[in-house]
Amino acid sequence: MVPALAVAGALQADGAEVAWVGGERAEASLVPEAGIRFLPVRVSGLSRSNPLKAARAVLQAFGAVAAAWRILGRERPDAVLGGGGYVAGPVGLAAVLRRVPLVLTEADSHLGLTNRLLARFARRVCLAFPIDGRDEPRFRVTGRPVPAPSTDRAAARLRFGIPDDAVCVLVFGGSLGARTINDAAVAGLADAGCWVLHASGHRDFDELRARLGAPPRYVLEPYIQPFGDALVASDLVVARSGGSIFEIAAHGRPALLVPYPHAAADHQTANARWMVDSGAAVVVTDAELSGARLRSEVDRLLAEPARLAAMASASAGLARVDAAREIAREVLSAAGRGG
Repeated sequence: MVPALAVAGALQADGAEVAWVGGERAEASLVPEAGIRFLPVRVSGLSRSNPLKAARAVLQAFGAVAAAWRILGRERPDAVLGGGGYVAGPVGLAAVLRRVPLVLTEADSHLGLTNRLLARFARRVCLAFPIDGRDEPRFRVTGRPVPAPSTDRAAARLRFGIPDDAVCVLVFGGSLGARTINDAAVAGLADAGCWVLHASGHRDFDELRARLGAPPRYVLEPYIQPFGDALVASDLVVARSGGSIFEIAAHGRPALLVPYPHAAADHQTANARWMVDSGAAVVVTDAELSGARLRSEVDRLLAEPARLAAMASASAGLARVDAAREIAREVLSAAGRGG
């Protein structure tokens, strides 16, 4: 949702009317809150472990294509933007059938199933990362859209009670959290010499709070919004390596990345390698992560300020802060409006 909302905002800034077709998930409330008209369809992800659920999802997808066909007939859009995932599939197919110009975005380092199926019909596929064999003119590397980075470090630190002159490590693992990272952080960093700002996700928060107690320099939050405040307040980030690495880069932060081992096509490892190859991050595998290992890696990095500074500079060099605007231009061009 983060990249799609960023592009929607860029389109609105250009005077375009935006409507969002989505499932009955978080977007049903978050999209209207962002000032965007929400048009629901019923659709589910395709289960790879439960044949009954997979069959039900396929039947639901046929219904979603019909619903999307009706929505596009009613709305008469000039272009459709697909963000990947199981909602984008039926809407993208309906756009192809109605001959509405289609633009796709891919946030990961491989094309997901929906985008692989629809790419041949798209005017443009906007990639977060270079992907072998996916070349111009159909494919274009734009980066992954993210919100505008936060810049007021002093205000952000005041929000979390972190002193201006303290060193701060930010730990997070997505909206649900990452249990391996959560456990390692509480076990390894509770008595660290630095401040720790830990966004655990709601799932693990109560358990972690009970285990942690109240160490003096450890700030545990279930969720942080806007998240840019957490990034600008930090000096080092410990995180998974999903799409959030683009937010890390937008804030120019060095990172210790722990790729999620069960991500589709192991794309989080490829994402992490992209940062490591540029000198912006180090990687610890999920299987190797423990409290002791995390503490050792964090202590080693914090003990080398020059290395951290070089990593921060490399991270900032990867940022694509104009990604949302570039993708919006592609959509407007497909719609025949220039950009």
